[in-house]
This record gives sequence, structure tokens and C-alpha cells, in this order.
Amino acid sequence: MQRPVTPLPLTEFVIMLAMMISIVALSTDMMLPGLATIGHDLGVDDLNDTQLIVSSLFLGFACGQALAGPLSDTFGRKPVIYLGYAIFILGCLLSLTATSWTAMIAGRVLQGLGAASPRIVSLALVRDGYGGRAMARIMSIVMAVFVLVPTIAPALGQGVIWLAGWRATFLVLIVMALLAGLWFALRQPETLPLHERRPFSARAIGRGLREILCNRTSMGATIALGFIFGAFLAYLSTAQQVYEGVYDAGSLFALYFGMAALSIGGAAVANSMLVMRLGMRFLTRYALIGLIALAALFAVPALAWGGVPPLALFIGWLIASFFCVGLLFGNLNALAMEPLGHMAGLGAALIGSVSNFIALPISYVIGHAFNGTVYPLLAGFAVVGALALAVFLWAERGTTPAPQTGA
Repeated sequence: MQRPVTPLPLTEFVIMLAMMISIVALSTDMMLPGLATIGHDLGVDDLNDTQLIVSSLFLGFACGQALAGPLSDTFGRKPVIYLGYAIFILGCLLSLTATSWTAMIAGRVLQGLGAASPRIVSLALVRDGYGGRAMARIMSIVMAVFVLVPTIAPALGQGVIWLAGWRATFLVLIVMALLAGLWFALRQPETLPLHERRPFSARAIGRGLREILCNRTSMGATIALGFIFGAFLAYLSTAQQVYEGVYDAGSLFALYFGMAALSIGGAAVANSMLVMRLGMRFLTRYALIGLIALAALFAVPALAWGGVPPLALFIGWLIASFFCVGLLFGNLNALAMEPLGHMAGLGAALIGSVSNFIALPISYVIGHAFNGTVYPLLAGFAVVGALALAVFLWAERGTTPAPQTGA
């Protein structure tokens, strides 16, 4: 029987959780309009190197995910979230005062490391007190609120940069982290009592990682997820260069970015309705096929216009492709977790960490191939889509899901 997690009204609880899990998206998307300016001010010669402002955050995030969950099982949810916010704020202060590129990147790694705690442990808060449909309902509401963040964060970042310069974006992140942390500290009780805490064990983390790598379904879905996230991360890293450098979008960058981002939210809503009827494997297979087909179709106008097709066609391709990506994020995560029900918390943390580590070099290769055209992004989505499909089909070979699982 599940114990009540919190006396908070449901609306307040959901908004608080959405604010906590949004910290990574805010830390990424608010920076995008200022990448070129930050690089210029800190002496970066190659504009492609400014993409490290995005990817370095996810390097820290990948490391933090593997530790945050197990640490919260040992010390409780609240202390680990406090520690995460403290590390995040320290990273923001380092980037805020950075006078060198090295200091900026070090600050971003710390921000990612710290942001992992509220992002990962907040999900444990829901698991601690709710189960079954109640947990699914709360998480669906939280994710619906979370989807709004990528649509407004670039505009918020753009406005802050116009008013006060790029360093002020880190001040905004510090204020938001302090507000979220204070709200959490004052209103949310600890959800993991002392008698349910487990000793921290590096051996348990190693066993969990080994189990993921030795399970064909889990490993295949995790690798495929890493491929897809790598292409998506490459888009995030190069979005400012593409919209402003190739299409001269200027102040409309945030609008165009938000339009494409909304498609992922639409996919999440559609997936919640389709997955019970069609299953995770069906949706994953055809989302991957769709991603590859869309890249092939978009190659025609891309080649016809010498790598710079009309902006409307580019955004149309992104919206359609991101709908497939939105389906894949949810279903590949679920497929990777399917054999790991006995270690759900640790499994989720390790899957997130491993998929991020796979994504980072893929993102680097695609992003640093940027040459003033859409060719690198187009080729990147086509290649990783094909690789992800091949891995998925390999993982599913000989797999016969039970009818009642809805898989």
C-alpha cells in the first residue's frame, strides 16, 4: 500500500516537480541565442567550438545521473537535491565570472552535474508515494508542463541577453535554482524514511550496468536512444548557427526554435494515446522508419538549393522529424526499462547516463561538421536513424513480447 508522499495540493506538487525537471532544458535553451556572443567575448576562433557550451552541460549531466539516484537511496531525497542545486549554482557562478573559455566549460560541466539531482531524484519523489495509474497521471501532467519549457526558454534567454548581456543568463538560472530549492525545502517533506534507505554501493552500480549491457532488449534500446539523442543534441548545439547564420533569422530565432520544439510535446501526447493500442515496439519501428524516410525526402530540396533550402521547408522537416523523435524518446526509454523492473530507479539512472555518453561523441561529430548548410544535420539524422533501426531490429530478433504488456 502506497503511503501519501506530500500534503501539497496536487497542482502545487506538479508545478514544483515541473520546475525541478526543467532545469536542464532551461540551462541549455536559454544559452542558445548567445552562443556566438559568448564565444566572441571569450576568444573562441572557430564558431563550431561554441557548441561545447551545450555538450559540456550534458557531459556533467551524464555523470550526475549515474550517482544521483543511488545517493538519494542512501541519504534521502532532500539532501541529494540540495547538493545538486548547490553544485549547479557553483557552476553558474563559475560561468558567470568566466574570463576564459576553459572556465566557462568547467562551469557548464558543473551545472550539468548538479542539475542531474533535481532532474532524476524528483522522479523518485513520485515513485515514493504513488503507484500505477496515479503515478502515470502525475508524470503525464508534469511532462505536459515541462514541454512548454523549450518553447519559451530561448525567448527568455534572448530577452535577458538584449537587456543585460549574456552573463545575466547565469544570474537568472541562479535565481531560478534558489527559488525552486527554497520552495522544495519549505514545502516538500522527505519521502524516503530512514528504515527504507540502502547503503551506497559502487558494486550495485556495476551490477546494474552489467545487467543492462547483458540484456539484449535493454542494451539495444539504450544504444538506439543514444544514437537518436546524439542527433537531437547536435541540432541543439547548431541551432543558433543554422537559424541565424544560414537563415538570418535574427530576433525570430526563438520563435522558429519553439515551433520545432512543440512537435516533441505533441508526440508525447499522441504517444500516450497510441501506445496502449499499438504497442511500444510498433511505434518505435515505424518512428525510426519515418525518421529515415523524412531525411531522404528532405534531401531532394536540400540538394536542389545547394544545402540551403527555404526556411519553411527546413522547419517543416524538423517538425515532422521531431515528432518521430518524440515518439522514440518515450518508447525507447520504456523498452530499455522493460526488463529492469526489479531495479527501476538505478536502471533509469544508468540508462540515462549510458545513452548520454553515447550521444555526446555523435553530437560532436555532427556539430563540428557544420559548414553553413543543412547537410550535416540532414546526414546526421539519416545515418543515426539507420543505425538506430539496425540496432533496434537486432535487439528485437527473437523477442516475443507478452500480449498483456502492451509492448
